[in-house]
Amino acid sequence: MADLLDLTVSVRDGVGKGAARATRRENQVPGIVYGNGEEPVAISVDFYVLLKMLRAGKFMSTLINLTIDGKDQRVICRGVQRHVVKDMPIHIDFLRLSRTSRISLNIPVNFVNEEECPGLKKGGVLTVVRNEVELKVTAGDIPESLTVDLTGYEVGDVIHMSNIELPKGARAMITDRDFVIANIAAPSSLKSAGEDETEESAEEATTEGEATAE
Repeated sequence: MADLLDLTVSVRDGVGKGAARATRRENQVPGIVYGNGEEPVAISVDFYVLLKMLRAGKFMSTLINLTIDGKDQRVICRGVQRHVVKDMPIHIDFLRLSRTSRISLNIPVNFVNEEECPGLKKGGVLTVVRNEVELKVTAGDIPESLTVDLTGYEVGDVIHMSNIELPKGARAMITDRDFVIANIAAPSSLKSAGEDETEESAEEATTEGEATAE
């Protein structure tokens, strides 16, 4: 199960533009929590706490444990409104989730057993094309990461999405192709040698052609 981001918020009494402006003057960001068959709740979030989380990245695709008046709720952010000039958050929306809710999240890719990879032992280089994959998952069963076992991969091998075993109930959001996750690239020394051989062959062909013309 993936780790949850913890965020404590307060219930906001007033609603409307005037109440929202008053909330912002107190260094709070007004927001709302809705969904999962419950009534919407107006909230306020500490501006500096929220700004730090937004700047850390992946906030919109991270499952959040939201604490409201001591009660924990599992949510995901579904919208952040920003000031048109300052680009600072001025309103935020959270969607409540149940354990059976289906959501899209970016899941990191973890590579293991590098010591069992023949291609890497020969000097090959692991070139990562995607270090995370967007999956449709169940909120109650979100994996911490996807695992790529490098055992047996040789230089030149390509690792596709189909090579990764997905957790139960999860599927990739990209369904129209078997996209590349990583590959084992040839070491630079072999690339250089191949380039030199190509250049030498080209020079020899040119020389032979000149000799024939004479």
